Amino acid sequence: MKVLLRSARLIHKSSSFHKKEIDLLIEDGKISKISAANSLSADGARLIDAQGKLLSLGWFDMQAHFSDPGEEHKEDLNTGAEAAIAGGFTEVALLPNTSPVVQSKSDIRYLSEAMDKPIRLHPIAAVTRDAKGEELTEMIDLYHAGAVAFSDGLHALWHTQVMLKALQYMQKMDSLLINRPEDQHLTQYGDMHEGIQSTMLGMKGIPVLSESLSIERDLHLLEYVSELSVGAPPRLHFSNISSKAGIEMIKAAKQKGLSVSCDVAAHQLIFTDEDLADFDTNLRVNPPLRTEEDRLALISGVLDGTVDAIVSSHQPQDEENKKCEFNLAAFGMTGLQTVLPIVASVFSEDELYDYVLEKLTVSPRILLGLEAHLEEGANANLCLFDLDSLWTLDSQSNRSKSKNSPFWQKELKAKVWGTFYHKRFRTDL
Repeated sequence: MKVLLRSARLIHKSSSFHKKEIDLLIEDGKISKISAANSLSADGARLIDAQGKLLSLGWFDMQAHFSDPGEEHKEDLNTGAEAAIAGGFTEVALLPNTSPVVQSKSDIRYLSEAMDKPIRLHPIAAVTRDAKGEELTEMIDLYHAGAVAFSDGLHALWHTQVMLKALQYMQKMDSLLINRPEDQHLTQYGDMHEGIQSTMLGMKGIPVLSESLSIERDLHLLEYVSELSVGAPPRLHFSNISSKAGIEMIKAAKQKGLSVSCDVAAHQLIFTDEDLADFDTNLRVNPPLRTEEDRLALISGVLDGTVDAIVSSHQPQDEENKKCEFNLAAFGMTGLQTVLPIVASVFSEDELYDYVLEKLTVSPRILLGLEAHLEEGANANLCLFDLDSLWTLDSQSNRSKSKNSPFWQKELKAKVWGTFYHKRFRTDL
């Protein structure tokens, strides 16, 4: 099968066609030709008019929760994949916090099975049994079974000795250890960011110290293991950084030469704790929305390279867990379909083209050791979108089983039109 994308504006920094209009021909799941706009003949190919639209490498989400197996009433692999495709994602790394926790070869196989959709799901295996932070899983076996990375996902690796052993084990594998920086003893029973707003709203606060203390510990452990390493040092990734302090610490660690990286959730780039004034439970997330100063620091971190990836932090919840008092509501929001509208509203077009999209396409794949090519001969792995179309997130457009989004029933700007993954593709989303 042949598909010709006509007159799309290519956004891919390493390409000589970056920011230029092109024709792109896909044959048998591979990019066979990239040329100047209107220069290629359709010649029996399915023609897709991409005039006025942008074309990038398919987006990659390093952190999503599909609730399958165990809580399929919130999300399952099929609906989660549909939400991801509608958001422009062709590959998604899934958190291990399912029931059972992803900690066996059969769990890896279940999540890795090929789907008849233009998307691939990558399982992240738990570091500790049942993600309790106490006893290491069979990490090497899980790595060879296909785990793309290791993390306890929604739970922090709280046990210092276990964290140290996990870093040492990572030296035996070319893989990534992902930790959520959170001192659970400081966040216990917390509802939102600790500050003026939490005081005014009468809510128990979650201090920045919870994040910075955990980062500081892990960086010391990483440095300790790296100094004793006889080969390549272990690689440590911090997920869902939410504070200015966290950004500054990671930036300093990178300048020091440590093998460290981090991501931020898209919603942290647009919302702050002041948005909780009306007690919208869809904004109850952990780590919590912090101050405007923190938000601006996260944005600066994206632009200066401190932040390596932007994630959806997709965490579906049913109505029972959200239609209740704020302090009783479950943490999390859906996010796969709203990443594009968020980044399009926060960043300028030049920032999007030259910095931001790389955090959603190339950089996550490099961190996980996956293919990140958009060139002739490469597998077709593409996202087609524009920044001007208006749409509303509602029961008709929503692809997730859940609707715990602060954008529900709101008009959004910027839309995904199609995704292409090898021989499968979806257009007119």
